[in-house]
Amino acid sequence: MKKIIIGSLIGIGLFLSSCTEDKSIIHVCTTKTESWVHEESGESLPTDEEVQITINTTKEGQAQVIEGFGACFNELGWTSLSLLSEADRNSIMKELFQPDYGACFTVCRMPVGANDFSRDWYSYNEVAGDFEMKHFSIENDKETLIPFIKKARKFQPNLKLWASPWCPPSWMKYNQHYASAYTGEEYNEKYRNGLPKDKVGYEGTDMFIQDSRYMKSYALYFKKFIRSYSEQGIPIFAVMPQNEFNSAQIFPSCCWTAKGLAKFVGQYLGPVMKEEGVDVMFGTMERTNTSLIDTLLQDPKAAPYIKGVGFQWAGKEAIGDIHRRYPEQLLLQTEQECGDGKNCWEGMLHSWDLLKHFLENGVSIYDYWNISLQEGGISRWGWAQNSLVVVNTETRTYRYTYEYYLMKHFSHFIKRGAVRLNLSGTIGDALAFLNTDGSIILLSMEKEGRNKSMIVNINGKQKKVFLKANSLNTWSFK
Repeated sequence: MKKIIIGSLIGIGLFLSSCTEDKSIIHVCTTKTESWVHEESGESLPTDEEVQITINTTKEGQAQVIEGFGACFNELGWTSLSLLSEADRNSIMKELFQPDYGACFTVCRMPVGANDFSRDWYSYNEVAGDFEMKHFSIENDKETLIPFIKKARKFQPNLKLWASPWCPPSWMKYNQHYASAYTGEEYNEKYRNGLPKDKVGYEGTDMFIQDSRYMKSYALYFKKFIRSYSEQGIPIFAVMPQNEFNSAQIFPSCCWTAKGLAKFVGQYLGPVMKEEGVDVMFGTMERTNTSLIDTLLQDPKAAPYIKGVGFQWAGKEAIGDIHRRYPEQLLLQTEQECGDGKNCWEGMLHSWDLLKHFLENGVSIYDYWNISLQEGGISRWGWAQNSLVVVNTETRTYRYTYEYYLMKHFSHFIKRGAVRLNLSGTIGDALAFLNTDGSIILLSMEKEGRNKSMIVNINGKQKKVFLKANSLNTWSFK
């Protein structure tokens, strides 16, 4: 932390020097009709009102350190991209991952086995009773996830990757099935999961078999996963024990109690991952109940292994309290809310609100959900969702969505090691960051449909910039 603060103070000095020299401002703007347009820094617009913002660059005004931005590698992401030419795939992956080029993603997520955007249900070992994991295999992933990740690493060799299961091998669950919720007659037959009504799971219960043989074997399952991916040239820096451990879903899922997870992490997963040099993080947390997190962070056996806490969906209502009570804990936004497959401007505005909320409440890592999907974004289980890239199956062409440009407005400019800066003034939809090179990054969303001029106050210096009506803006001051 000391190095970050020193770098930040040096950055402030660089900023003051550059203001004296009156160097130009970089301004990028996205609207409904035009994306990622470089605006002239001195351009004047007819404005409806003037707003002000003050960026606090002092030590007291500095918040969390940013570790990076990214998205999740899902099977349907790769199958959609596979419909395109090799040249188009390379172009997309370069845009997403190459440093100092496009989105510059640096921290991404992947599933351990099947998730809701897999081609179908699978795990790495469906041989019941194989506690020694002799039949463990990642052959399925060699068709999708592995080439997907390797393609990304071609453009970003230092890509950091963390992983979590949606479901253990089905024989490790009490209901002996990958799903946890019943799909009734209202579901299209092709989306049904085959789970009998009397085998459903419930929040607040342990669907994973609470037996030491199963927990020990499941920790071995994680170890085999880490080593198998390492053999493919793909290092995993961290794992979480369970995606959405409170949620019984029609797709791969497994409810746990916090007490059950504390036992698994403290006595089995934690020690094994420590031997492998892999961090364990708690999550993913999708509920408002902070006591569930306390259960692990205050457990004498589990807590020493927890290196971060991940939040998604309704977990956004819990993150503020956790950040206040555990200020040194690394926090992650693990899965941005996924939309409805329409990829519209209004969906992007909601995603801006999510980004702002999570970052203002201490998140250091922010991961979007689907990288790429076919038009409509429908999963194997019938759920339509948004993505950064949309592939047209008829024309074999693609486009970037509004949410892609939203992510790029952050991830292109905010570098690893940046610190979030506190703001004050008459505009609320704004965020600011200080990079280690001294550049100050300011983002603002204009939602009210009015052209505005904005006076930016930084260390006694003022800059006047302009916001177009209904626009997303990033400025870099140096």
